[in-house]
Amino acid sequence: MELQMAREIINVLAQGIHPVTGEAMPADSPYNEPPVIRALFAVARALDDCDAQKPRREAPANAGKPWSGEEDERLVAAFDAGQTLKQMALDLGRSRVAVEARLVKLGKVEGRPGLPLRPGHER
Repeated sequence: MELQMAREIINVLAQGIHPVTGEAMPADSPYNEPPVIRALFAVARALDDCDAQKPRREAPANAGKPWSGEEDERLVAAFDAGQTLKQMALDLGRSRVAVEARLVKLGKVEGRPGLPLRPGHER
């Protein structure tokens, strides 16, 4: 479930409305109890505060673009020279995960469990 959808559900519940049907909750519903309403509003406020504090990072310049042969050559040369993943990523305008995935594809490193690869880009 998307965080935004969860937020909307919490906000609707805090207003005493059933999030699926849109109907007002019955008077005896736990969602109409003052402590529950306050708790729901507190959670909604906390989620908003978390988002406000978290700066969004911009994607690297080449994120999502296909790798060129020249980029592959630069990557292999940098890897063979002992550069860090971070430095290679900065130099190539890619994320560290993208650089690591490309090194796996090029046979320079062995893949690790949990390394996210897009469907159709199996090792």
